[in-house]
Amino acid sequence: MSVPFADEPIAEPTFAPREGSPVETVILGRSRDLGGFAVRRALPAPGRRMVGPFIFLDQMGPADFAPGEGLDVRPHPHIGLATVTYLFEGSISHRDSLGSVKTIEPGAVNWMSAGRGIAHSERTGGEARAHGQRLSGLQMWVALPKDHEDAAPFFASHEASDLPVLADRLHSVRVVVGAAYGVSSPVTSGWDTLYLDVALEPTARLPVDADAEERAIYIASGVIEIAGDRFEAGQLLILRPGDPITLTALTAARLVVVGGATMDGPRHIWWNFVASSKDRIEAAKADWKAGRFAAVPGENEFIPLPE
Repeated sequence: MSVPFADEPIAEPTFAPREGSPVETVILGRSRDLGGFAVRRALPAPGRRMVGPFIFLDQMGPADFAPGEGLDVRPHPHIGLATVTYLFEGSISHRDSLGSVKTIEPGAVNWMSAGRGIAHSERTGGEARAHGQRLSGLQMWVALPKDHEDAAPFFASHEASDLPVLADRLHSVRVVVGAAYGVSSPVTSGWDTLYLDVALEPTARLPVDADAEERAIYIASGVIEIAGDRFEAGQLLILRPGDPITLTALTAARLVVVGGATMDGPRHIWWNFVASSKDRIEAAKADWKAGRFAAVPGENEFIPLPE
C-alpha cells in the first residue's frame, strides 16, 4: 500500500523520553484517512529516516468493510526497496508485473523485492469483498543494499505456518524476518534484518536483546512500560544501541520489534521509489510516466505519476 509523498518525512515530530531512558527517541505516527481507511505512518520521520534497513512503516486500519466494499490500490511502481506486507486481520490480494498472484492472510508475509523496477496492485479479493471483512496490519519497506538496487525483481510469500512462533500463556512471538530467541525465519532479506510480531497479555514481560545494531518497537495496540516509562499505541520507540531492555505489557498489546544493521548509506524517497541516487529516482519517474514499466497481468488501471 502506498500514499504519495515527496522526498520528505511525514510522520509527527519526535520527542525524547526522560534522561537515562533506554528509549532514545519516540516518534508519533501520523494518521491519514484514505476514504474511510486509516493509515498511520511512523517512518520516515523528522530526524530519523531509517531503523536498520526499514525506511517506511505504515499501520493499516483497523477498518471494517461492509459487504461489497474493499481495498482497491491500483497498479503502481516501486524501485530500490522490498515491500513487506503483514496482516493482523483480514486479507489482501496481491498481483504484480512478474505474474505473481497471492492472497495474504494474517500471520503470513509477502516480500516483494522491487530491484530495478516492479509494479503491483493490492485489492480486496472476491470472497472477502462479498462478505465484508475487518482489515488491519502493517506495511513496511526495507531499503535494498546498494549492490541490489538494480537487481531483478522477485516476489516471495511465506505462510503463517512457515514462520517460527514462540508462545505461552502470556506471550506470542512470531519471528517474521531474522533470528531471535534461538529460532530463525526462512525469509531471505539480503541484509541483516530483524522483524518480530509480538502479542502480549497484561503483565507479560518480554526481553529485547541488543544483538541488532539498530532496533525499534512499534506499538500497534495497547500500552507497555519500559524502565518505568509508559508508551502507547501509535508510537515508534527507537532503542539505544547496545542496551538490552525488558518491556512489560500494562494492557493486552500488539507490537513489532524491527531493526538490523545500519544501512550502507542514506536513501532518497519520492512517491513509491527508494534509491541511493536522486538520478535513479528521476529515471524511474520518467519510466513510469512513459509506460516503460512492465504491466500487471489482469489489470487495466494504474496510478499516474503525481504531478
